Amino acid sequence: MKDSLGAFFRHLSLEKDASPHTLRSYRTDLLEFAQYAGTGDPSTWLGDVDTRTIRGWLAHLHARSLDAATIARKLAAVRSWFRFLVRRGALERNVAREVRGPRPPRKLVSFLPIDEATALMEAKARDGAVRARDTAVLELLYATGLRVSELAGLDLDDVDRAIRTVRVLGKGRKERIVPYGSRAAGALAAYLEGRGGGAGPLFANPRGGRLTVRSLYTIVRRSAVSTGITRRVSPHTLRHTFATHLLNAGADLRVIQELLGHSRLSTTQRYTHVGADQLMRVYDAAHPRARAK
Repeated sequence: MKDSLGAFFRHLSLEKDASPHTLRSYRTDLLEFAQYAGTGDPSTWLGDVDTRTIRGWLAHLHARSLDAATIARKLAAVRSWFRFLVRRGALERNVAREVRGPRPPRKLVSFLPIDEATALMEAKARDGAVRARDTAVLELLYATGLRVSELAGLDLDDVDRAIRTVRVLGKGRKERIVPYGSRAAGALAAYLEGRGGGAGPLFANPRGGRLTVRSLYTIVRRSAVSTGITRRVSPHTLRHTFATHLLNAGADLRVIQELLGHSRLSTTQRYTHVGADQLMRVYDAAHPRARAK
């Protein structure tokens, strides 16, 4: 059990090919738990951790006014660590699995109706070069449903302009190919014409460095404000909008799941909204007593 945390992080990095973001999150959460549960090397106190320890830790997190989603994520990290130790024979059982975590409230995710999404794609930016880049960012987010981190990580080599697809490295280092449409292709061509260079990050700042996730958030929010959209709009809003508009147009849910890079269909269902008009059309067409003869 010696250096159990180090062994677990090596397992995540080498065997699970976890992303740097995942590794940082797990490290933060598990070091917090270790600080609460014991002192010194975990090998000296891990065997004494029981369900009361886990419940006490959850109460401690709740007292810090952390939300349910954050607490659930931290508990999931401990469960994963303990599962690793059980499989290695360092622990007899995973006591963290025996404790029920908080149930995060189910939030209705926000999406844009088609007219607002169209207006956002045509938002005016500051100057010619920046406008072309920002328009390409907006069009590609809406056309592909990429996570903002996935868009930030794209290189020029990941884009096949001939067949209009992008190669994406998603969560868990899983690679997928996502198509994009003619409007996004036009915006991308206009941006790349003035970008120059044949390698490196797809979306760059004026100094040539890769645009950060924070910069992409700023682009989307600034564009929404300039368009007159009053609701809060983020890159994730465009991801939701992408999925919702595909579903409302009749796309199969499993196809949307593949495009979004979800491992579970239940996750995709939370990202989609069926509009009232579509509900009525489907109901009227399918239910034998929906309409009077």
